Amino acid sequence: MSKYLSMIATASLALVAGCAPAPQRIGTGEEWHNHGGDSDETGYSRLDQIKDSNVARLGLAWSLDLPGEASLQATPLAVGGLLYFTGSYAAVYAVDAATGRQVWKFDPKTWEQFPQKMHAGFGANRGAAYANGRIYSAALDGRLFALDAKTGAVIWSVETTARDTPQSITGAPRVYNDKVIIGQGGADFGARGYVTAYEQATGKQAWRFYVVPGSPEQNQGNEPLERAAKTWNGEFWKKGGGGGGPWDSMTFDAELNRVYVGTANAAPYDPEQRSPGGGDNLYTASIVALDADTGKYLWHYQVNPRDSWDYDSVQQMTLATLTIDGKPRKVLMQAPKNGFFYVIDRTNGKVISAGKLGKVTWADRIDLATGRPVERPNVRYETGESVIYPSSAGAHSWMRQSYDPATGLVYIPYMNLGMILKRGAPDENGVFVMGLNVIGHTEGPDEGKGAMIAWDPVKQQERWRAPIETIWNGGALATAGNLVFQGTGEGNLIAYDARTGKVLWKYYVGMGVIAAPITYTVGGKQYLAVLAGYGGSAGIWSKFMNAGWKYRDPRRLLTFALDGQGKLAAVEQRSPTVHPLDDPKLKLNPADVGAGKLLFMACASCHGFHVVGAGGPGPDLRESAIALDAAAFRNVVIGGALISKGMPQITMFNEQQIEQIRAYIRSEARAALAAQAAATQAATTTPAKS
Repeated sequence: MSKYLSMIATASLALVAGCAPAPQRIGTGEEWHNHGGDSDETGYSRLDQIKDSNVARLGLAWSLDLPGEASLQATPLAVGGLLYFTGSYAAVYAVDAATGRQVWKFDPKTWEQFPQKMHAGFGANRGAAYANGRIYSAALDGRLFALDAKTGAVIWSVETTARDTPQSITGAPRVYNDKVIIGQGGADFGARGYVTAYEQATGKQAWRFYVVPGSPEQNQGNEPLERAAKTWNGEFWKKGGGGGGPWDSMTFDAELNRVYVGTANAAPYDPEQRSPGGGDNLYTASIVALDADTGKYLWHYQVNPRDSWDYDSVQQMTLATLTIDGKPRKVLMQAPKNGFFYVIDRTNGKVISAGKLGKVTWADRIDLATGRPVERPNVRYETGESVIYPSSAGAHSWMRQSYDPATGLVYIPYMNLGMILKRGAPDENGVFVMGLNVIGHTEGPDEGKGAMIAWDPVKQQERWRAPIETIWNGGALATAGNLVFQGTGEGNLIAYDARTGKVLWKYYVGMGVIAAPITYTVGGKQYLAVLAGYGGSAGIWSKFMNAGWKYRDPRRLLTFALDGQGKLAAVEQRSPTVHPLDDPKLKLNPADVGAGKLLFMACASCHGFHVVGAGGPGPDLRESAIALDAAAFRNVVIGGALISKGMPQITMFNEQQIEQIRAYIRSEARAALAAQAAATQAATTTPAKS
């Protein structure tokens, strides 16, 4: 079929689906220059050499093992015959896109340059950006780099965050016109968030927009911040920064020359701590439109006024033109954490429609007249405790959604999990964050699992749903071949029929996938590439996200093509079985174990809640020989012996506390051994059924 006939067919199918495609050229072609594909963040490719009728022939072209990596969340870029992607601690790789040969690698060496920043978060990075012969990347410590795309040499570097703050960067920069923009994380620690634009050629700061107002003196003369300050109560600026840091998505609107910034949660989570007596707390949990050249405020839409649940709105914002009520509308589409799918008029920030993707109990609906959610009673734990859906992990997190103009559908990685929010002392079943317990919660066998959802944004209804046993899964890629690709926490790379959700192809990669695939061509051949490296928030939510992978299991980049004949050197089989180590001669003091349990909460984001490693970003310490030896353990934790491998030097604990943490680890290892012994005994003593 010619390109012109293909375009006509695409338009016809979209009209049948009830959603006319946007008049602009959507998606990527032979290369993949941006994190979300095109600048509209559609995650869509116009390539159709690989299609529904031949995808069964897809095979491995080549793979590249990545020793030393753990959580791999990046979307690779494909430019000029090379793939560019980032690793756990923001090392940038350049790889030949046809052969997998590594061309160069740049390591920002956060552990050496800014080791204190390694305490700000676990190792994770979602990718780089390309423009004008340069690769732009950001390190966990807040440095933004411009690298020569051919050699990896540093052209310039700038510190985007202060050294004495808990702010860090895990998101990918975005490029547009002559600028590169970046936000930062740190809202969970109360840091005051902002987004900054820099000149691509020099790294000179062009503009900065603060998400949260500061003191009256800081706000004076800044109308957007003066307006926002009226939505906060008390001397909020003295209690911390307020949160809001845009740690992931930003979208450039080339039609309107605007940047849309998704902002994070307010902090602390409990609104009575940060802004007693009320207040929406702008511009947290919002989408903010800024002039791309100057950073001037244009409009905002607050997804969650007075956020109290870590329902940030940093998730991908996809731009399109949809036919709604017979008229073309320039829209922004987002599925933030809170479980609703929003279609917003991007010319003015007014919500057009919003529908529930799944189980949502914090609000009944979105009032389209006011744009505000119609909330249910006691959702802010007014009685001391609330049970709500979705969890703070989100109904949809940072994993990419994709929009297919041919089907008119948006494909969304979905998570079905609730949470209990409880004020008071730390609860042994939850994560204690800024005075609030956050505890994962399920109410049935279908919960605690994931799905790929095909969503009609015009009708605000589900078209199809493909269930996934694991809850923590990769992002979506839609292509003109009537395909949707997704990697899963189970370790599969899947191709769905874009219209029906039927699984057309599946490949076991031997490692959980949480990143999104891309597709590109080299030498006239279409390839599909994805990073496989389970981790991220799996440790924090280990009860629900433990998919059976180990920290030591191989991480890799995999690339596929039609009739590919490659073979993986080693293919791991996931297993939830833990292999604890123990020293029976070691006597544990119950008081030390109890104290260590509370102290270990500071370690849980990497090593897992209740020491259940869940595959990364840190190892399961019940299986660690280092944790058996008191001197070796101190050398790693206090001495920083493994800092170059990603384990920060912990200076906030004294030697007694370190030994208490070790006692707790040993106690959990023994508990696992005892449970395994009991299960074995039960299996051998239970009579076989005839």
